[in-house]
Amino acid sequence: MSETVSVPVASGASSRRGNWWGVASFGLLAALMLVVFPLAMDVFRLGLAAKYLCLGFCAVGIVLIWGYGGILSLGQGVFFGLGSYMMAMFLKLEAAANADSSSGTALSAFFGQEGLPDFMSWNSVEKLPWWWEPFHHVWFTVAAILVIPPLLAFVLSYANFRKRVGGVYFSIVTLALSAIMAIVIIGQQGYTGGVNGITDFKTFLGHDLDNDRSKVTMYMITAGLLLLCVAIGAFILRSRLGRVLVAIRDREDRVRFSGYDPALFKAFIFAVAALFSSIGGAMFTIQVGLASPSLVGIVPSVEMVIYAAVGGRLSLVGAVYGALIVGWAKTFFSENFVEYWPYFIGLLFVVVVMFLPTGLAGLLDRLRGRAAGGGA
Repeated sequence: MSETVSVPVASGASSRRGNWWGVASFGLLAALMLVVFPLAMDVFRLGLAAKYLCLGFCAVGIVLIWGYGGILSLGQGVFFGLGSYMMAMFLKLEAAANADSSSGTALSAFFGQEGLPDFMSWNSVEKLPWWWEPFHHVWFTVAAILVIPPLLAFVLSYANFRKRVGGVYFSIVTLALSAIMAIVIIGQQGYTGGVNGITDFKTFLGHDLDNDRSKVTMYMITAGLLLLCVAIGAFILRSRLGRVLVAIRDREDRVRFSGYDPALFKAFIFAVAALFSSIGGAMFTIQVGLASPSLVGIVPSVEMVIYAAVGGRLSLVGAVYGALIVGWAKTFFSENFVEYWPYFIGLLFVVVVMFLPTGLAGLLDRLRGRAAGGGA
């Protein structure tokens, strides 16, 4: 007889309080991102907030796979970079086409006879690579951003989980993937821009990206998409899939003996996290105007885990706050303590790990629990 997987279920009153608290925290985050930030910040600071929110996509995905799936990935920069570079390819081809059409033969030699991006001409590339060609079309670019990273993540992770590669070994695999991708991008300078990355974007579908109105609009789109990802993550966690995922995290052997395939569930949630990271990478390229190998390697991938740890690895909303807090801390320390800001960031992470193992969200939950207990 197969045994069933038991998942602890909260009582009715505590469940309702938890639901109310979750809705309230989500609403507060939405008000902060959509109302307070645009009204209180100038365009420059709002652009910095947009940059941190783009990284928040990765933090939300890490909460799903690490906090609830028990999968510590140190390679989310791979999927963030894929989304970033695919969007950059479209923007660069649009910039090259606009330069050719507006300047005629004067710049055709500069960009190449077929509207080549400038860095390809500088590296003596004579023809646009075949895998760049589809990125002339925005519909293909968007589809690629939404499909290729999660599909790649599912295939790679399922192959590992099927062989029961997990824990620190899977973390090492993802860490190696991020290093490999950074090396490939830097080594293929003629096709990827190398260490300089892909930059110098002017427009997106004909809209100027440099004016203040476009920057505010892109910020609002980024914030809306991030809130949508948080809502999707919350829906997954409240579904049967989320309950099975938590059961796999706690007792994978019992779930397997109950007839489920843990590898399939873990690969699926890993693909969802990759999708979130890819969207964040695409929006980052539009907001910052850059796709760089520095966003793909080991260091940014580890920083993304720090965002989730600071905000709380069991809180989707907390992950966004973590990305904002760490991002603003990096900006503040780098502006005021140029030589010492990496040490401040390291100290922040050490303090969180030692004294706040569940992050800021866990601290708020404890304070809320004490207040509820005192009022009972």
